[in-house]
Amino acid sequence: MTRGNAPTESVTGMRSVGGSTMAASPRMRNALTLFSARDCVVCHRVRLVLAAKGVTYDLITVDPANPPEDLVDLNPYHTVPTLVDRDLVLYAASVVTEYLDERYPHPPLMPVDPLSRARLRLAMLRMEHEWVPHVQSIQHGTKVQAEAARKRLRELVIAALPLFKASKFFLNPEMSLADCAMAPIVWRLPSLGIVLPKECKPIEDYGMRIFRNPGFLRSLTPEERVLREIAL
Repeated sequence: MTRGNAPTESVTGMRSVGGSTMAASPRMRNALTLFSARDCVVCHRVRLVLAAKGVTYDLITVDPANPPEDLVDLNPYHTVPTLVDRDLVLYAASVVTEYLDERYPHPPLMPVDPLSRARLRLAMLRMEHEWVPHVQSIQHGTKVQAEAARKRLRELVIAALPLFKASKFFLNPEMSLADCAMAPIVWRLPSLGIVLPKECKPIEDYGMRIFRNPGFLRSLTPEERVLREIAL
């Protein structure tokens, strides 16, 4: 099977890199590099953390269905997001984002006390297991699967309304890794065909607090920018 080349993009905070293989590219070995899909809720989560930290990195956009040789060689699961930091290769959004928060400690994206950290980790785990699969089913599933996923995701979002009301950010007074996981989902709700009732305005207000941040805009690929229109 012939693997596709890895297309690249350049936006603020990201650097464009060439399509040569990792083994032949000293630049890739010496720079922070992220393999990402163009429109992917979990890849967006990692890009949002990088943007919040103000980290410059090389972005390699790939087709997950046809991963390039670099990604195949680096990640045994051939999945995105995959982060390369010199000789370290990390995959799975939860692993990558926690590493980035520790690797680049300012601004911190997790609270100091263990109880609050555990609460946010549990919330992120629930998003990964309960919310993200429905987003992916709507985007990539059959019509029947998408309809069922759309109904269930809407129910989950509405049920979480008290959590959005409880604090300025998700379960925390300051922006955290949990927001980096949640905001990409909320950003996609209109494009997923999910219309929330009027009483869910606090969820939209929450989203707009994050969406208007320059860091969030930097985290978007061109494909993700067109998923929603906002007045800046």
